Amino acid sequence: MSASWVNSAERIGSDLHLELTGPGGRRAALIRALREAVRSGRLAPGTRLPPYRSLAADLGVARNTVADAYAELVAEGWLTARQGSGTRVAERAEPLRPAARVPKKTPARPRGPRHDLTQGTPDASSFPRTAWLASYRRALQQAPNEVFGPGAPAGRPELREALTEYLARARGVRTEPGRIVICSGFAHALRLLFGGGVLRGPLAVEAYGLGFHREVLAAAGVRTVPLPLDEDGARIDRLGRERAVLLTPAHQFPTGGPLHPARRAAVIDWARARDGLVLEDDYDGEFRYDRKPVGAVQGLDPERVIHIGSVSKSLSPAVRLGWMVLPERYVDAALATKGEREAWASVLDQLSLADFIASGSYDRHVRRMRLRYRSRRDRLVAALAEHAPHIEASGIAAGLHAVLRLPPGTEASAVKAAAWQGIALDGLAAFRHPETDMPVRDGLVVGYATPSEHAYGPALEALCGALPPP
Repeated sequence: MSASWVNSAERIGSDLHLELTGPGGRRAALIRALREAVRSGRLAPGTRLPPYRSLAADLGVARNTVADAYAELVAEGWLTARQGSGTRVAERAEPLRPAARVPKKTPARPRGPRHDLTQGTPDASSFPRTAWLASYRRALQQAPNEVFGPGAPAGRPELREALTEYLARARGVRTEPGRIVICSGFAHALRLLFGGGVLRGPLAVEAYGLGFHREVLAAAGVRTVPLPLDEDGARIDRLGRERAVLLTPAHQFPTGGPLHPARRAAVIDWARARDGLVLEDDYDGEFRYDRKPVGAVQGLDPERVIHIGSVSKSLSPAVRLGWMVLPERYVDAALATKGEREAWASVLDQLSLADFIASGSYDRHVRRMRLRYRSRRDRLVAALAEHAPHIEASGIAAGLHAVLRLPPGTEASAVKAAAWQGIALDGLAAFRHPETDMPVRDGLVVGYATPSEHAYGPALEALCGALPPP
């Protein structure tokens, strides 16, 4: 004698398979099957069983058979029955698992840093959830049916049109929707341009910059040539035989400061004379505090500059959206590299961002965060003035981080002291190009945007305790 039953999720919340086999009739077989289900953990404590009438119908047995089985298991303590609550697995009926299946106790994971002062990420708690959700809903309601098919490699026209207006108004970029190609961020743009063969090296880069970007370029077979920096930004006069240069002219990363106007003009003159190209990483272009807005270099010559931006700092790195504003001669090659379909940037997120920009929510969010980050910057400067007046903070007129200049030879010990204080941050040496001949600068790169508001004060206190004495 055997019977089986697969229970529906509507009745007890999860599927359950019972095999009624063995001697003693169906009542005894049902009792054995339910006991085994509890022992094995397939029926967890508190799980509600189906009414006996339903179970009897599913198994093809008499109602009294199921009722008697339930009653015996209640008497034994396997099940509980209460008026209005039905029959459930008893809370004390712990499953008996085979010893071989008991997981070994793993050592506790080491605790991470208590204070995150790394650069490059905004305050995650400040993401504009309500406004973003409103844009997402509007975008979803108004989306044409074609949106739910394969995406075009250029990106949604709604987003490219919104970016054309916004970048012209806020960053001085001169373009049109047909020259904007959507990507998932700056690193993705580099992979498309160099990994896809749109551009070739060697490429001049600033002597201090993100090592990750140099790794992306190296993986594409591109040799990077370091360009020295001074208080006016990259030394354009030191450009050699390279045909392209990568700059962060709005706010040099990580040392801070905009590219001097004379050098902005000089790099355009260099590109025209050599038939060269400027790659403009619009890093922190929207977050400025004590200086006038600095427009994009692209506005000086749209056919000599590739302007690259994203919302990873202004909105969130979780919104994987960026853009390339391309000279006309590179558009077709970039689209060919992306392929026939959009494989990276969510089409629904593109529509949401388009609405977010067009509705004015993006401008409002940037203005709000500009005030918040300026306050964070001011608190950092005040804490240094009170507890470490011998430490100077530079690059603080814009951006989301500051560089704390340290006495020569103290950077490594300061980074170690910060780690002992539970602080995550970077030393300036981590951003130095390995082939540069610039003098070594000791410093700490302190991001003041990442911590939540309530965590920022304790983070500053810990930071001041880790700085070297005068």
